[in-house]
Amino acid sequence: MTLFRKTLIALIPLLALTFLSHPAAFCGDYDGLKVTQLKRSTTTTNGRKIAYPKTDSPEVTVVLVNMPPDSETGWHLHPVPVYAYVLAGELSVELEGGEQHRFKEGDAIIEVVNTPHNGRNLGKVPVTLVVFYTGVEGGPNTIKVK
Repeated sequence: MTLFRKTLIALIPLLALTFLSHPAAFCGDYDGLKVTQLKRSTTTTNGRKIAYPKTDSPEVTVVLVNMPPDSETGWHLHPVPVYAYVLAGELSVELEGGEQHRFKEGDAIIEVVNTPHNGRNLGKVPVTLVVFYTGVEGGPNTIKVK
């Protein structure tokens, strides 16, 4: 199965998480459709309330990230809410101050906002993520920090 097909298959539950997180969100009758909620939260990974940008120019960006073994993202932060789904591998994320989180294949991630962090692939297989940025048109989704 190609990575593209795997990505599409993995996106089905992620789209349900993103747009249809409650069964009442369905309008109409969809016989045979099974929806599995992967995650539901009002807070980011470090417990802060989720806050969406106040803008007249919202923009959603979706990217596929592939991290080889022994690689890392480098220290960075997101000024906007970011959501990810782990398609493959295991990701270790260290937050400023030393707090650690691990995410494995099948995990939905509600990333931290305005908090420096570094993602690392400590495993022997690549980490593959689908990442959704809910940002502002023309604005940054990621800012590198030192």
